[in-house]
Formats: sequence, structure tokens, C-alpha cells
Amino acid sequence: MDESTLRRQVLEALQGIAPEVEPATLRGDRPLRDEVDLDSMDWLRFLGALHQRLGVDIPEADYQKLTTLDALIAYLRQRIPA
Repeated sequence: MDESTLRRQVLEALQGIAPEVEPATLRGDRPLRDEVDLDSMDWLRFLGALHQRLGVDIPEADYQKLTTLDALIAYLRQRIPA
């Protein structure tokens, strides 16, 4: 999956949890949870939606690596099943 497709999938999953999010305004280098104001439950729902869409398991130990949109996309790109 190329990066633009992956980014689109991530943003669609995010909008499913937080429909008020404007993808064009998101910066890839800023803390994602703060930028879109996701609480803990919304964050878990978002990660669950990514798992369903992309088939990627995200262990709780890796949550700290997923701070920005860019970091999340890089993480997912490495783990998407072939």
C-alpha cells in the first residue's frame, strides 16, 4: 500500500471516530491526540478501527510510538501484511 493510500485510510478511520476533524488542517509533526482532542476511549476506538481496516495489530506497548500522524503512518507502513 502506498503512503497516500495509507494516509487516506488513517484519516478516514479518524473521521469515523471524530467526524469534526478536518484532514487538511492536520499537521503530521504535532501530537495527534492533542490536535484532534481524542480522549483515551476515542484513541482506543481509533486504533481498533485501524486494526479492522488494515489488519495491523498494535500492541499497547507501542502506543507511545504513535504520537504524531507521521509516526503513526510510518509505524503502520512497516506492519501492513503483504
